[in-house]
Amino acid sequence: MKKLEPLAEKLQAAFAHQVEELVIANHEITLTVPPDHIISVCEKLRFNAEFQFEMLMDLCGVDYLHYGCSEWETFQATSKGFERGVQPLQEMNPHSAWTKPRFAVVYHLLSLAHNHRLRVKAFVPDAEPMIDSVVHVWNSANWYEREAFDLYGILFKGHPDLRRILTDYGFIGHPFRKDFPLVGNVEVRYDAKQERVIYEPVDIVPRTLVPKVIRADKKEQHHA
Repeated sequence: MKKLEPLAEKLQAAFAHQVEELVIANHEITLTVPPDHIISVCEKLRFNAEFQFEMLMDLCGVDYLHYGCSEWETFQATSKGFERGVQPLQEMNPHSAWTKPRFAVVYHLLSLAHNHRLRVKAFVPDAEPMIDSVVHVWNSANWYEREAFDLYGILFKGHPDLRRILTDYGFIGHPFRKDFPLVGNVEVRYDAKQERVIYEPVDIVPRTLVPKVIRADKKEQHHA
């Protein structure tokens, strides 16, 4: 932890009016900045000689919709193994201590010159989850931002080619949103008569996933 203190002091001094929060935990520094300042902060982290974070190792989205809640937490069941019961979120206390915006964009940076790692986080507005693109700072952000857009629906202003990268062009929704159904919204199949791929409403009934327990005695009877 002491090795990170000099870097933390430099960050505090350089971004005194742009830092919402600076946390040192688990041998890592997390710097939270307002979305409007992401370009100026990233440019300084990339090009300033004190920092020289020349590599963007990863960029991802985070959805805090049900942060602090879990379908596996019940009041009657035990908390270990397959004895855990399943309680739908609707039956739990819907209130959470989380008061910040729902979506965040997280940047993982590496400085080869100083052998430092840094996590930068920016929360985007709920009404319009949008933040400036950092492709001109790190070229590797191109596909990362497309992935975050595809899976979370976060828009990156100024991106040169913001389109889906994992799902197909006609896909509806964003799979990593916590309100997105596990079975999806539509299903795809090839129609031989029409000679094309068609989209139809999904016909799978949503259900809560429950671990399957295979007991030793049943397994022995099956083989017998």
